[in-house]
Amino acid sequence: MTNSEQERWSRVKGRLRSTVGEDVYTSWFARMDLEAVQDESVHLSVPTRFLKSWIQAHYAERVLSCWQAEMPEVHRIDLSVRTAMRCATPAKEAPVAVEARRAERGDAKPADTRAPVMTPVAASHDALGGSPLDPRLTFASFVVGRANTLAHAAARQVADGRRGDPVMFNPLYIHAGVGLGKTHLLQAVTWAGNAGGERKVLYLTAEKFMYGFVAALKSQTALAFKEALRGIDVLVIDDLQFLQGKSTQAEFCHTLNALIDAGRQVVIAADRPPSDLESLDDRVRSRLAGGLVVEMATLGEDLRLGILKSRVAAARAHHASFDVPEPVLDYLARSITHNGRDLEGAINRLLAHSKLNNQPVTLDMAEREVRDLVRPQEPKRIKIEDIQRVVARQYNVSRSDLLSSRRTANVVRPRQVAMYLAKTLTLRSLPEIGRRFGGRDHTPVRHAVRKIEALVGKDTTLNDEVEALKRQLQD
Repeated sequence: MTNSEQERWSRVKGRLRSTVGEDVYTSWFARMDLEAVQDESVHLSVPTRFLKSWIQAHYAERVLSCWQAEMPEVHRIDLSVRTAMRCATPAKEAPVAVEARRAERGDAKPADTRAPVMTPVAASHDALGGSPLDPRLTFASFVVGRANTLAHAAARQVADGRRGDPVMFNPLYIHAGVGLGKTHLLQAVTWAGNAGGERKVLYLTAEKFMYGFVAALKSQTALAFKEALRGIDVLVIDDLQFLQGKSTQAEFCHTLNALIDAGRQVVIAADRPPSDLESLDDRVRSRLAGGLVVEMATLGEDLRLGILKSRVAAARAHHASFDVPEPVLDYLARSITHNGRDLEGAINRLLAHSKLNNQPVTLDMAEREVRDLVRPQEPKRIKIEDIQRVVARQYNVSRSDLLSSRRTANVVRPRQVAMYLAKTLTLRSLPEIGRRFGGRDHTPVRHAVRKIEALVGKDTTLNDEVEALKRQLQD
């Protein structure tokens, strides 16, 4: 960059600061750099995609007018996201869709008022700084069954909404175990919502949200990050259980509140219900639970068979001769019960074996190829709320008694038994269990566990009661 270009850029920044004010300039333009001036175009760069998207949408005309005050021949601003090594090539970036009206030529050609070039859904989503989208994960490829009917209907309702429509449930919170279709539904919402072109739908994993917030803090563009998120019509957050860090959780809480209060839609997925997200603040869990909470259940055999047929059809689109006989499909649907990813993995193995060895798919081959995917049935996941409910019913006390500070004998023993079962039947830590029992710390929980452990070894009646409670909870 020449000295004259640098001086001109300094004057443009001065004009911009005077136009938008010091606060706005510091928030949005302090990290903008001049890369090059070429012909009628100026190439600028910013450190994040969020910043690029926001400037394009709200300040592109002002930036252009400030440049034209210095260089009337400038008619276009190209804005790119620079890399850490400054290796981005501005000429390869898509230009900002802002063109100045050209002065009429001597040949009386009309002014150039070209409209912005429409970008594909994936490119538009990527420009907003979203997490990568898988083109296979759409509503068309989602197999609906009893385990996911409500979740699918709610997701479809969100995807079909239009800007300005009243929001029926906010947030929509979907939870399920691994491989049961949460991410598929969330990405389907994103694809369908953005395809309409009317609303901005942004899909972010919790990890990407954390990374974006930390990066914005480091680059001093935190305000830009916040404003860009709050300008989204539908915010989709996946794997919320991985959200860590007090400052990041606080920012998520503020963003969640701002979007919901503004009537924007929020869709969230996690591997457990809001009440079990122990690492999140009580206010966040309460806000999440205030929307529609939907659980996607384990896949039934009919649904597993439907998924297998869908995957075979998708594979046949690229390998026309690939065929899986009905008995093999029935065997896979009966035997592979863990999750949908194992089902897809089984079809991929059969396809690879059939094509590489030039052999038809048989039942013997299927049994051999997928034997490691046939897993023993997982034990039922027991919740602390279930333990409290069953124990309260067994001992004829209320759940609120178990959570209270009452020290009467008819409450203390059931409370100790419930704490003992929570420790032995769940993976929750002592502090987590204490918090779920009326906000206690870990000390009374440890005492209760040791007390019941000692008693069941010598009190036959209590041992029988505890074993009966375990059977009720595990059945």
